Amino acid sequence: MVLVPINRRHGNGLSRLHNEMDDLFDGFFRGLDRPFSGYKAWPAIDVAEEKDSIIVRAEVPGCKAEDIDISVYGNKLTISGEKKLAEETKEKGYYHVESTYGSFRRELTLSTDVDQEKINAVCQDGVLSVTLPKAAKAKTIKVKVKG
Repeated sequence: MVLVPINRRHGNGLSRLHNEMDDLFDGFFRGLDRPFSGYKAWPAIDVAEEKDSIIVRAEVPGCKAEDIDISVYGNKLTISGEKKLAEETKEKGYYHVESTYGSFRRELTLSTDVDQEKINAVCQDGVLSVTLPKAAKAKTIKVKVKG
């Protein structure tokens, strides 16, 4: 594999300073949600509420099931883990990596209480799917109105 240098930054000294400051802050705040900067938290998460459960899907490419921890406390779901760097390649003085590696942690506040005994989690093809069945007291019931 040949690594190709990517030089997307051109300009004068002031623009280089601006880019270096961006890199400094990106490195410092990595892993934190910063909606004001356009930064996206990792892993990306989708949440869907169905009649009897809440489904959470997280994109965790490169993570193994044993590298992911899931905990539920009250109505808080925490997904944490680590994506490990498998191999680094250095050639001809160039070094370039865009993939995200390292520890991650996402915490979600669920809209309802869940039955902690029946939670199911599966990690397949880089997608973590967590099914959180709603607690019996949290399920919606329909009441027929008599006329």
